[in-house]
Amino acid sequence: MGKLFDNITPQLQEWIEHQQMFFVSTAPLSEHGHINCSPKGLDSFRILDGKTVAYQDLTGSGIETIAHIKENKRMVIMFCAFDGPPKIVRLYGQGEIIEPQHPEFDDLSKLFPKRIGVRAYIKLHTTRISDSCGYSVPKYEFVEHRDVLDKYAINKGEDGLKSYRSEKNRYSIDGLEGLK
Repeated sequence: MGKLFDNITPQLQEWIEHQQMFFVSTAPLSEHGHINCSPKGLDSFRILDGKTVAYQDLTGSGIETIAHIKENKRMVIMFCAFDGPPKIVRLYGQGEIIEPQHPEFDDLSKLFPKRIGVRAYIKLHTTRISDSCGYSVPKYEFVEHRDVLDKYAINKGEDGLKSYRSEKNRYSIDGLEGLK
């Protein structure tokens, strides 16, 4: 049923770009650490080439993805078809954090909508690309993206976001380093 792909084909890219939501999962090395799975939306995902993708990492209450990538780089991004034919696509690989001081930050930011809440870009260098049936994924109808996070970030302002990140995004729930 499932297929492996050497790279993101044009057909796979078209399907991925149609999806309105994706999930990012990471885990610490410790068997006692907490596995993280985060849903993502908005217009925050880009395919950079056949083996590399990136998404906008927006200011939020946790910093698990960044902390786990800093510790071990392991990450998977999953897309599910909530409309049309059933399908799931998983992109496995090594994550890379592109923070504002990184030389690639400005170039990546040109590929995405401008958002005040961007704290980093997360790149995934894929090592495995696969699909599966998705037969049990329910059908949903997309209504719209929520604008709550963007409004929150605008309300906080640059200084407020820096202060928030300093307080809430320095360490993961397991005490791993997040943002400096």
